[in-house]
Amino acid sequence: MALPPTDLDGEVRLARVHLAAAHRLAVHDGLEEGIDNHFTMMLPGHTDRYLVLPFGRHWSEARASDMIAFDESGRVLEGTGELELSAYCIHAPLHRLLGARVVLHTHQTWALALNMLQDNRLLPTCQTTAYHFSRNIAYDDGYSGLAHALSEGERLASVMGSKQVLFMKNHGVVVAGDTVAQAYRLLYKLEKVCKAQVLAMATGRPLALLPEAMVDEVDRPNPQNSHSRAEREWLYFSAMLRVLDRVMPGYAD
Repeated sequence: MALPPTDLDGEVRLARVHLAAAHRLAVHDGLEEGIDNHFTMMLPGHTDRYLVLPFGRHWSEARASDMIAFDESGRVLEGTGELELSAYCIHAPLHRLLGARVVLHTHQTWALALNMLQDNRLLPTCQTTAYHFSRNIAYDDGYSGLAHALSEGERLASVMGSKQVLFMKNHGVVVAGDTVAQAYRLLYKLEKVCKAQVLAMATGRPLALLPEAMVDEVDRPNPQNSHSRAEREWLYFSAMLRVLDRVMPGYAD
């Protein structure tokens, strides 16, 4: 399958479409909270401008044409609509300091359930999918309420470091990625893993851990794989776009 176009106009258009689709997928997958939380993406051609859905739009109605571009000062540079305070206080520094093209922040149920526990370091390698997260999660224990300054995003960036996933105790999660396809697939898989973990813990029975050697093996690239990780991410996201075309069309408008 061919990858998306690389010309700048095509990249901007595709960024808007994919970001709108991710919002609707979050509704489809039960990861959203209506109008709250934020998905952002660097505006192609820039490293200091970011796309976001205007505050007040329900995620199920997100469209490519709705996306506004903003900068770290909180100015809306393109489009029409309101920029919510925490969108730029958290997301802009994460983009700038981590170099992340895509930043997804949610309060999704099963991941939040683990982050409500006093000890939230509870995602061991008890299943195959958990391998993707066992060495890729940073933990923030410093939640102090709603973000109202860039310093909060800068603090979170220092905690997150090189990891793609941030567990925010008493708060939620952040996922960072190079593409919307990569980041959303990671966010979706994270929720599935957290759900299985909470359900297994609820039995009160001991968990069966898989050996670290197997994590090492999974982490190593396998030349015999039929598809690279990037190809799998794009195939997954393309499949979900076809699902949206059937059940929640209009995201590309």
